[in-house]
Amino acid sequence: MTTLAELKRQFMEDPEFVAAYEEAVEEYAAMEAMIRARAQSGVTQAELAERMGTTQSAIARLEGGRVSPSVATLQKYARALGKRLKIEMV
Repeated sequence: MTTLAELKRQFMEDPEFVAAYEEAVEEYAAMEAMIRARAQSGVTQAELAERMGTTQSAIARLEGGRVSPSVATLQKYARALGKRLKIEMV
């Protein structure tokens, strides 16, 4: 039986897979940062939605990666948590 680690190692030999994997990692990192910031602030999705003037389901879609937020939306999200948005290119 092939383990998950072995399967990943095999897939990582394919340049197309590597490119898609790296792109997905960046997207998940952004979503994780948003959720972590909200959790550390002790704010629920519903509370954040109220602060932003939107719905809890819109916050769920945003945090779930089902929408691609604009920079303005990310700034609004950050401000609603008492934070500021910082974007870096590395």
